[in-house]
Amino acid sequence: MLNDYKVLAHVAKEMEKYRQAQEAYVAAGRADNIEDYRSVCGVIRGLNLAENIINELVQRMEKSDD
Repeated sequence: MLNDYKVLAHVAKEMEKYRQAQEAYVAAGRADNIEDYRSVCGVIRGLNLAENIINELVQRMEKSDD
């Protein structure tokens, strides 16, 4: 079971890095137009959703270990 947690932790860490890069891109005003801005915001929204799903999965896994 420990390997599953390591995999999930690695995925979450990589997602966080990518989200931070996307947030920095928008914060720096690098989006050239509204379409680009919306696209990056959609990526950030998707990463947030995926993170929530991973967190819920980890909670379920922890409960099943009890």
